[in-house]
Amino acid sequence: MPDRDRLVAIALMCAALFYFACLDASGKWLNHVMDPVQTTFIRYLGSVILVLAVLNPVTRPGVLRARRPGLQLFRSLMGLLATAFNIIALQHLQLAETMSIMFATPFFVALLTGPLLGEWPGVRQITAIVVGFAGVLVVTRPGLNGLHPVALLSVAGALCYAFYNVATRVLAGSDSSETTMVYSGVAGVVLLAPVMPQVWTMPDSWLVWAVAIAIGAFGAIGHWLLIIAHRRASALVLAPFIYTEIVWMIALGFVVFGDVPDRWTLLGALIVIGSGLYLLGGERKTAG
Repeated sequence: MPDRDRLVAIALMCAALFYFACLDASGKWLNHVMDPVQTTFIRYLGSVILVLAVLNPVTRPGVLRARRPGLQLFRSLMGLLATAFNIIALQHLQLAETMSIMFATPFFVALLTGPLLGEWPGVRQITAIVVGFAGVLVVTRPGLNGLHPVALLSVAGALCYAFYNVATRVLAGSDSSETTMVYSGVAGVVLLAPVMPQVWTMPDSWLVWAVAIAIGAFGAIGHWLLIIAHRRASALVLAPFIYTEIVWMIALGFVVFGDVPDRWTLLGALIVIGSGLYLLGGERKTAG
């Protein structure tokens, strides 16, 4: 029943995006009581504990055996930097603002696939890329008393996430999704652990502990749902629904922090989403 599988995959995709929005909201909240680097470490540690409980050498023999360990490390580093930059930016930006900037990731991916994979964008793709970046400029408004300068970290995070996506695409041909998922979390914990003695602050209430535990769970569950969704439907079917995350971000930003996006953020988000859908439409025609 392909139609039913497609609907289930879309529902799983939307659920994953809800968990990712909850992750960002939890990270922004934790930034008020601890260093953003510690928040990033806790996010990875919680995720690793949950993932290794299911995916480990006992339950999945060979899960730690990567055919391309160097690329796995690079991908994990890019994912870590994207997460850290985003969490740091959330100290000063609204959830909807960081999400609108992160929506530029598909345009970075389109630019990177040329020199890295030999898949050069055509006129249609280049048009979508230019319009998409214009939308990001509307959100950030550099030099026009726009967002806090830390918005540049969100842009850097989007670029790192694009490298992460390209690496994921390459690794799909050599390593299993389970191996890649385990490496992502473990590498993040290992890379951040040496810094923790300098920034660690012990949670001082049950609420902080609860949110700290939840942020890891949100990441692990979200990524797992994402994997299951892509097993039931193609990336081209699921990709347009990525933009539904802005709805969750606006809702959580308002409910948790009382944030209301200004008209420039909403306008920029619409421009980025529109150009992204145009880019995806071109890929769908090419694939067809």
